[in-house]
Amino acid sequence: MIKRRVIVIVIWIGITIAGVFSASQLTGLLTTSLTVPGTDSAQANAILVRDFHENVEGTFTVVVPFTNATTVGIAALEAKISTAATKIPTGSVSEERAVDGVLYANVNTSLNLERAANVTDSLRNALHDAGLSNALVTGPPALQHDITPVLTSDLRRGEVLALVLALLLLIAVLGICWAVVIPYLVAGATTAGTLSVVYLLAHHFLMVLYVPNVVELIGLALAIDYSLFIVHRFRAEVSDEKVSVDDAIVATMRSAGKAVVFSGFAVAIGLASLLIVPVPFVRSLGAAGLVVPLFSLSAALSLQPALLSFLGRRGVRPSGVRGLMAHRDVATGLWARIARGVIARPLLVLVATTVVLGGATCSVFWLQLTPGSVTAIPHNIQAAKALTLVSSRVGPGAITPIEIIIDTGRSHGAATGTASRERLALAKLILKNPEVAIVAIGHTVPFVNPTRRYEQILVIGREYFGSVGSQHLVTVLRDTTIPSMTFPEGTKAFVGGAPAQGVDFLNTVYGAFPWIVLLALLLAYLVLARAFQSLVLPLIAVLLDLVTVGVAYGLLVVVFRFGVGSQILGTYHVSQIEGWVPVFLFAMLFGLSMDYEVFIVSRIREAWHNGSSTSEAIIDGLANTGGVVTSAALIMVAALSGMVFGHIAGLQELGVGLAFGVLVDALIVRGLLLPSVMTLLGARNWWLPARAQKALRVTARPLENQGNGQ
Repeated sequence: MIKRRVIVIVIWIGITIAGVFSASQLTGLLTTSLTVPGTDSAQANAILVRDFHENVEGTFTVVVPFTNATTVGIAALEAKISTAATKIPTGSVSEERAVDGVLYANVNTSLNLERAANVTDSLRNALHDAGLSNALVTGPPALQHDITPVLTSDLRRGEVLALVLALLLLIAVLGICWAVVIPYLVAGATTAGTLSVVYLLAHHFLMVLYVPNVVELIGLALAIDYSLFIVHRFRAEVSDEKVSVDDAIVATMRSAGKAVVFSGFAVAIGLASLLIVPVPFVRSLGAAGLVVPLFSLSAALSLQPALLSFLGRRGVRPSGVRGLMAHRDVATGLWARIARGVIARPLLVLVATTVVLGGATCSVFWLQLTPGSVTAIPHNIQAAKALTLVSSRVGPGAITPIEIIIDTGRSHGAATGTASRERLALAKLILKNPEVAIVAIGHTVPFVNPTRRYEQILVIGREYFGSVGSQHLVTVLRDTTIPSMTFPEGTKAFVGGAPAQGVDFLNTVYGAFPWIVLLALLLAYLVLARAFQSLVLPLIAVLLDLVTVGVAYGLLVVVFRFGVGSQILGTYHVSQIEGWVPVFLFAMLFGLSMDYEVFIVSRIREAWHNGSSTSEAIIDGLANTGGVVTSAALIMVAALSGMVFGHIAGLQELGVGLAFGVLVDALIVRGLLLPSVMTLLGARNWWLPARAQKALRVTARPLENQGNGQ
């Protein structure tokens, strides 16, 4: 990389240009779809599209408030909506209802969610041209359309905030020098490369609307972290005037660069585990997230040494503000003193930190999940205003009804007298449920398809989409109400609609979640066993990672459900956490926790391998890495603040969870808990039997040469 530094930099410039273009074209390819292939709701929705020409995710809801309207007046409003609906591709009115001064109509299209979202403005303009200037448009496509600019604005504001805070922290750490620029260049290249790949993936796979925010802010944080570790080590290597710049870079990459490789793969492993979830929404986040550490690694291993060779010794030498990591005796620094204190009382530290972390984790028992929130969104967008109006006049479940599809198995099967009696009996039984507000049935279109093989029953619940009550209603309909009916042989019933889709989303994701955890733990253990040349240290690492994740979950509940600190942070106060957040939070935080583990333990092992006792190695490792790990954690939190101070609940939850998790992990778990456990284990930390050495293809330092290892 040093010899070909010009070529390397030119290549990364090309990647950056491609990334800028990709980012500008990406938004129209993204979606918020929660569809889960192969589930009950997916089958119901497929029948709706194919046989009823209805589309759950491609349907708009037009809301028109009126006062003192006669039957003729309402009919005139309905005619205007029908006229406007024909102005968008495949648009038609599938249902209209006037309740309590509000006319709401479903405008159906055959378009998928992202394409339907792109014609939202066309429908609104058509309604205005038809004389309905007071009409409001909501529904899944309109919500996605209206939230997109909010996400873009949040991202730009978040980037500015993250960049400024990161700059201040980098100056505080490194001082004023040209080296401060390198993390930004590496982060920019990483983000650009990732967005280019995401742009290509979005042409062939479902990619979530949140991807740019997640990629850019997490990519910024991760790349700055890696770059900071390398710059810090390079400055230490180049401080010896007898060492050439090239030799210092080589030595840096041999140590810090190697740690970055293992760290990057640890992060990638956590995110790659999301690919086993059979849900496109989660897989898209996993795929996009997986590309981030891979590009961070590529930039750190190629662009970083090329830039360092240009800057040389003078480029990393601070002037004026020298920074917290200016040359000084680390053996007398803060982290060296902390390490000595932990080693002096390891059992006390272990018990105290376990109690504190256990207390922070306890609130996880109050964690409740929702597939998505229609209430924790910006209230100033038109789609949200329409939701509020319909909810207050008609009911919270009016916009997202449950759609029960009955397949009689033959043409005209839904037109028989038996089918009519069964339909009425089922509707009466559903109405007995206190969670149900309205049940709509019929024997003609839109309740029966043209071939009269299928019929549908609309069930409007009393609670919002995704609420505990809404989820419970879907479960009762599937497990109790419908099975209690005696249908003719060959008849099948499917429960679909947005509420059922949400339940299937959560069931499928969390059915796969244990496998995600097991896969991540297993792969991380194998990677770290080779990195640490020990069978014990990787086990400690994965257990401590689970501790960090548990604390993050608990604090997530404290902030968002209990509302502690929500006013200070400006976050939503909600009763449920969005279902994708804990899964992605685990994958991301698992990798980041490994990140800090690798940097600290690699330095400890380096000292131990060079002849230090375990206690001396712990002191040396923490003294040399504690400061840079803490600084990296603070920079990570600064970058994540862009999500915390945004307006989308799911991203706020992810940002808060990651920020708290990173801080707790760097300051308490790795700074106190890890050294206390290692001190108590002593020489057992480095246990690696001969067979394991052969399997891992490493040669470990013999334990017997160290006596008791202390």
